[in-house]
Amino acid sequence: MRAVLCKDYGPPESLVLEDIEAPTAGENDVVIQIHNAAVNYPDVLVIQNLYQIKPPLPFSPGGEVSGEVIAAGEKVDTLKVGDRVMAVCGMGGFRDEIALPAAACMPIPDSMDFKIAAAMGLTYGTSYHALKDRAKIQAGETLFIMGASGGVGLAAVELGKAMGARVIAAASSEEKLQVCRDHGADDTLLYKTGGLSPDEQKAFSEEIKTLTGGKGVDVVYDAIGGDYAEPAVRAMAWGGRYLVVGFVAGYIPKIPLNLTLLKGTSLVGVFWGRFNAEQPKDARQNIIELMSMLQDGKIKPHISGVYPLEESAQALTQMAARKVTGKLVIDMGR
Repeated sequence: MRAVLCKDYGPPESLVLEDIEAPTAGENDVVIQIHNAAVNYPDVLVIQNLYQIKPPLPFSPGGEVSGEVIAAGEKVDTLKVGDRVMAVCGMGGFRDEIALPAAACMPIPDSMDFKIAAAMGLTYGTSYHALKDRAKIQAGETLFIMGASGGVGLAAVELGKAMGARVIAAASSEEKLQVCRDHGADDTLLYKTGGLSPDEQKAFSEEIKTLTGGKGVDVVYDAIGGDYAEPAVRAMAWGGRYLVVGFVAGYIPKIPLNLTLLKGTSLVGVFWGRFNAEQPKDARQNIIELMSMLQDGKIKPHISGVYPLEESAQALTQMAARKVTGKLVIDMGR
């Protein structure tokens, strides 16, 4: 079978496409013939040895997949050959087949497109966990999303609206902001890429406050970090919750803790992978609820590009350049 492999850490163009041995199912596993795999920003980091998870070499990037069960272990009684499934695998998705624990796989209806199934697990799982479990967001509250046009950010836009929040989306271009508006954002804020001077940080904070009539935002969803973090904290309302989701800006910010004291705010970490491992029943229930929202039309994953397996490096290069809105998907050509 074909597999895109990271054999030495480096940029996307260092990946290679090779034929490797097909996997077999352990007693509690299934083998999935992959139809589609989603591209996520952690894929860009892990192949450069810049991510907190460091799989042994060689490995295939690709954290979420969809496809068809082609083999099942002797102790598997929840799935059978021919079942259509989606799974968040963490790693190994850029290949034709993958063996996974049956418990990690979610059946999908015949009406669900494989591309949509591949594109929703990680990003919507992360954002729903962030808003529902960590922020406990309430209808009528204001949600400010940084990096709102990316995979997790755009999922947060849709989910925030579905949960009754007023959504302010921030992104780095008017084109990206239009995508956010198309997916339900009530207001938008344009910010520049790169570092911010102290005056620009102050202006950024004031812009956020102005959009809330001076009250400040109840929940900040931060997938960017960097120079934008502190001014976002300064623009929070009393009792606000600041969701630490990621650091696409390139470095981890240092926030003066006196700001949290003065505003009664909470800094809340969001690590969906750990949540999935520590509370698998809760994580699975969240996915069930997301599937219901999808069927009801409350959410709709935005896929901005589809690449064949042979062009996986090009897809990752686009992701690294932050030119992607929503999700990119790798198509195995089935």
